[in-house]
Amino acid sequence: MPRSRALVAGLVAGVVADRVLGDPRRWHPVAGFGQLAAALERAMWRPSRTAGVAYTIALAGGATAAAAWAQRRARGRPAAELLLTGAATWVALGGRSLAAAGRELAAAVRSGDLEEARRLAPMLVGRDPRDLDGPQLCRAAVESVAENTADAVLGPLVWGVLAGPAGVVGYRAANTLDAMVGHRSARYRRFGWAAARLDDLAGWPGARLGAGLACLAAPAVGGSPARAWRTLRADGRSHPSPNAGPMEAAFAGALGVRLGGRNVYGERVEERPALGRGPLPGPGDVDRAARLSLLIGSAATALLAGLRWGVSRR
Repeated sequence: MPRSRALVAGLVAGVVADRVLGDPRRWHPVAGFGQLAAALERAMWRPSRTAGVAYTIALAGGATAAAAWAQRRARGRPAAELLLTGAATWVALGGRSLAAAGRELAAAVRSGDLEEARRLAPMLVGRDPRDLDGPQLCRAAVESVAENTADAVLGPLVWGVLAGPAGVVGYRAANTLDAMVGHRSARYRRFGWAAARLDDLAGWPGARLGAGLACLAAPAVGGSPARAWRTLRADGRSHPSPNAGPMEAAFAGALGVRLGGRNVYGERVEERPALGRGPLPGPGDVDRAARLSLLIGSAATALLAGLRWGVSRR
């Protein structure tokens, strides 16, 4: 089996494992990486960009180098390449868990149990859910599903096709560091700058691919590709995140809902621009967003695997 065949087979196997098994229940490598990153932060933290750059290089660079070493060791052995790529892809993806978390929150709102929905919200969002009503909880869920479709599905696939297991691991490390320290809070504004910029750069291609696929897949969730495209073009750049903006705008247009508004993060309040022209989402829209996320993941897998296969045949 030529090397590209092993890579494509491994990526597809990783996607299938995520859909069938979800995240590993114990000894999740991403959780272990997070624990290491937290310990290193306690030792390295300074209110300094230089310290943050060193921290990011040590962790993201170290994880990528370790995966590249394993990739070199597996080279020329198709079964080892397939297993390494499949395992890296499986642990990096979060498509099934993302959709399940959205649907669980939607079910709680639908049943009128807002306290349960608020308890579930931190599985999806970083904002304070204590004062959110049903529509605002659903807005938060749709926004998170949209953003994390790029972060937890498309990013690993894009970088897996481009660079194999080292690309998957390097991307996931950068994305995890951004989630941990890439905030605009007083503590992380300078220290987390490098992690946030690295994640913006690494996530750029996946977010654009995902936004385009969301427009194309809109009819599968009762939406219009033209409306999704118009919303993406009109509102995608107004969001403060260069990658979350296109994804959230495309989802808003595909679902026919309005996203954006006030978000509270502890003592920090952010006013986000409106994305889309419809009503605020309801539980049914969260379910549709989850379905759209899974469809985008499947379409991206087929597209990227096909492209890699085609390039290898030329």
